[in-house]
Amino acid sequence: MAERTVTIASATGLHARPAAIFSKAAASQPAKVTIEKVGGKAVSASSILMLMTLGAGNGDQVVLRAEGEGAEESVNALAELLEKDLDAEGA
Repeated sequence: MAERTVTIASATGLHARPAAIFSKAAASQPAKVTIEKVGGKAVSASSILMLMTLGAGNGDQVVLRAEGEGAEESVNALAELLEKDLDAEGA
């Protein structure tokens, strides 16, 4: 299992556009990935609806976990996304 804690950089957190971009990227990963706010309940990273229930805002820390083939690569790719402002033009 791969795990990484990341701080959300998007100005609006994981809402609307950033959640859509992130869930699509998570769905394309070879490993099954979950995300949770630190101390919260883990949800599927590929579900936009579940991402919205996290209430993860700008500056919040989340934990990404992945299991299966390509787990480490999946966590790293998704962490890279969260460390960018996905609200910004061209993100």
